[in-house]
Amino acid sequence: MKNKILILFAHPRYERSLNQSELINRIPDIPEITFHDLYEKYPEFDVDIETEQKLLLEHQIIIWQHPFYWYSSPPLLKQWIDLVLSFGWAYGTGGNALQGKMVFNAITAGGQRSAYSTEGHNRFSINQLLAPFEQTAYLCKMIWVPPFVIHGTHRISSDDRQNNSLLYGKILNKLAAGDFRTDELFSYSYLNDWIEDITVKE
Repeated sequence: MKNKILILFAHPRYERSLNQSELINRIPDIPEITFHDLYEKYPEFDVDIETEQKLLLEHQIIIWQHPFYWYSSPPLLKQWIDLVLSFGWAYGTGGNALQGKMVFNAITAGGQRSAYSTEGHNRFSINQLLAPFEQTAYLCKMIWVPPFVIHGTHRISSDDRQNNSLLYGKILNKLAAGDFRTDELFSYSYLNDWIEDITVKE
C-alpha cells in the first residue's frame, strides 16, 4: 500500500546549503510526496495551526528535514512542534490524531559520524541527541524510526554529497511505495544503513 509523505523542511539559510539543496533536488517527483518549506511559508513564525494539522492528517509518513543546529533543530521547527502538536489533538486526553503515523528526522551535521559517540567529541550518538524528537513522537503515539543523516558536511566532497542525496531519494521511493517492513528499520542506527544494506541485497 502506498504512503503519502510530508517533508517538513526547516532551514533559515537554505540558499547557502549545498547539502540540503542537493537533497531537495533528489526528492522524487511523485504525487505521494509533499515538500513543505516552513521558512518560506512562515517567515514571521506565524504558524497556521489549522493548516498544518490538516496536512498532517493527509499524510502517513512525516519527515522533519533540517540541519542539526546545536544538537537540535532550527527555531521555526521547534515553534511548529510547540504549536501544531497541541494537547487534546496530538497528545493527552483525546489526542489521537497522529496515532500510528511514522516520523523521522532527515538531518545534515557538520561532525563526522565518529564524533557522535561516547568516545567522540560530541559524547553522545545522534540517536541519543534526537531523544526529544523521539519522545515527542512517542507522546503523540507515532512510530519514530531511525534518522537519515549526512555527516561531515563542512568537508564533504561533491561525489559524496551526490551519493547521499541518491540514497535519500531511494529511501523516499521505498517509503512512498510501501516497500519496507517497519520492524526491519529498527535494527539500524540510520536509514542510510538500511537503504545501503537492501540495495546490496537487491
